[in-house]
Amino acid sequence: MNDLLAAAINPLTHVVQHPIIQIGPDGLRGFTLLSNHIIMQLIAAGLLIFFLPRLVRLRAGSDEVGRLVPRGWANAIEGMCEWFRVHVARPALGEHTDRFVPYIWSVFFFILTCNLLGIIPLADWTPFLGGGHVLGGTSTANIWVTGALAISTLFMIVYNGLKTNGWAYVKHFFMGPPGLNVFIALLEVVGLAAKTFALAMRLFANMVAGHTLLAVLVGFVSMAGAAIGAAGAIGIALPVIVFAVAINFLELFVAFLQAFIFMFLTTMFLGQAVNIAHDHGGSHHHQDSAAAA
Repeated sequence: MNDLLAAAINPLTHVVQHPIIQIGPDGLRGFTLLSNHIIMQLIAAGLLIFFLPRLVRLRAGSDEVGRLVPRGWANAIEGMCEWFRVHVARPALGEHTDRFVPYIWSVFFFILTCNLLGIIPLADWTPFLGGGHVLGGTSTANIWVTGALAISTLFMIVYNGLKTNGWAYVKHFFMGPPGLNVFIALLEVVGLAAKTFALAMRLFANMVAGHTLLAVLVGFVSMAGAAIGAAGAIGIALPVIVFAVAINFLELFVAFLQAFIFMFLTTMFLGQAVNIAHDHGGSHHHQDSAAAA
């Protein structure tokens, strides 16, 4: 009951990061070497590395034709990947699609796996592990995690913009007449930083909101029990269970949606960097860049 009351007082207990190993001055928050969120990311990466290659190798048969036909999970994963490549990546990236699609797939499946693992109440199922906060938690509800993912995308944007277009990538920031083009370039740089910030905040805020709301609802039960006894707690628990189930289904949908949105925006931003407008108007690259913008 004390744990439930603590969760009711602070619904973020099951959302925030719980450091396990930190280094730094005594009495001060140091650099976190290991936490429940880091462990959950390692678990997500391990699950993908172990299961994904095995799942995509599932085939309808061992004969010459059957080896080319996916079945079960392989069919589902290949269908998703091909849809992302054709309908998300190709319109934005054009001829560069196959170059970037492995990164785009990796972003989607990693974020999705972290989101889905966060829905599983591992902290409550493993109380024998150091107070229940060694496992569990949504790593994508950590701004440092979503920020690192967004910075990875920023690096991909700038590096590949320079690699693909060279000096033309820098010049395309300086649009307009002399004097004014410096101000426009500054706005473009600020816009690039804003895109990165939006990527990080959108995923972080959506993951935090659902778990916090669920924790608040569950906290009502313990507060009712402490205030009006067991009968009151049961009366509150019934509607709470109904709403909690509904929110869990909503979180399941949001887990897929936010992984897709992060992947989609990453693709759009990469497309804007590698398919910049050229001086000769009406070019195919110019049309792609305008469509992405």
